[in-house]
Amino acid sequence: MRLRRIVSAFALVFAAGAAAGCDTEPPKTALGYTESAKRAYDAAMQEFNAHNWLEAQSMMREVKRKYSYSRQARLAELRIADADYEQEKYSDAIREYKDFVHEHRSDEEDLAYARSRVAEATYKEIPESFLSPASEERDQASVLDAYKEMRAYLVDYANSKESAHVRELLGDIIARLIRHELYVARFYLNKENYDATIARIQYALHNYAPAEPALDASPLSAGHELAGQALLLLGETYLRMHKWPDARDAFEAAFRNNPRSATAVIARNYLDSMKGQGV
Repeated sequence: MRLRRIVSAFALVFAAGAAAGCDTEPPKTALGYTESAKRAYDAAMQEFNAHNWLEAQSMMREVKRKYSYSRQARLAELRIADADYEQEKYSDAIREYKDFVHEHRSDEEDLAYARSRVAEATYKEIPESFLSPASEERDQASVLDAYKEMRAYLVDYANSKESAHVRELLGDIIARLIRHELYVARFYLNKENYDATIARIQYALHNYAPAEPALDASPLSAGHELAGQALLLLGETYLRMHKWPDARDAFEAAFRNNPRSATAVIARNYLDSMKGQGV
């Protein structure tokens, strides 16, 4: 009898342990899997929103590992990259966003977001320091990288919710690139190397002057104003070369670029002076 009671007690303990073990097993249904993924992702987002970046990234990686077939796993990839972006680890963030774009091509909204963040992170990588030369004097490699990323993004996602911000950043990039070309053009002009001056101005106008509405819709943008300055400098260079028709064409284009600008006033004065001199 005593032996039977011992066996019965052992059976009860074993059954209770088995039942407890069942509670820790992952859910077997699709609904349970999705709910568990969401709970894990939401917990990670609490750390993310508290700016606990390393803890958030660790928890997001667990979401990817345990719930790899869920939407939360894809979102976790983006949040891992976002955390690196917020920590100013832009190279890491760019790599992670690009990996996401390469691996996930079905969700257009997520792809647009990842592409926009690549463009923004590339912009953030442009060196900015008071110890550096003026921006127009620096090497433009990082500026060109940002320009290419932003143009590509706006061509593919002209109407996305991130496009307005990317377009604003692109306007700044275009202004930097034109200023650089004008800086070099003025250097050649001071050396009386007029052919090189014209080549740099025309390069800036052909490659960077805003002309596509999807990329720059405002006629009052810095890029448009600098394009007017480039045309004015082109006209002044042609004047030095005594190429009157070319100078007139350049001044007229500078005036048309934005008739209300200070550049247009100068161009109009040049045109009036040339007319008065019969050239």
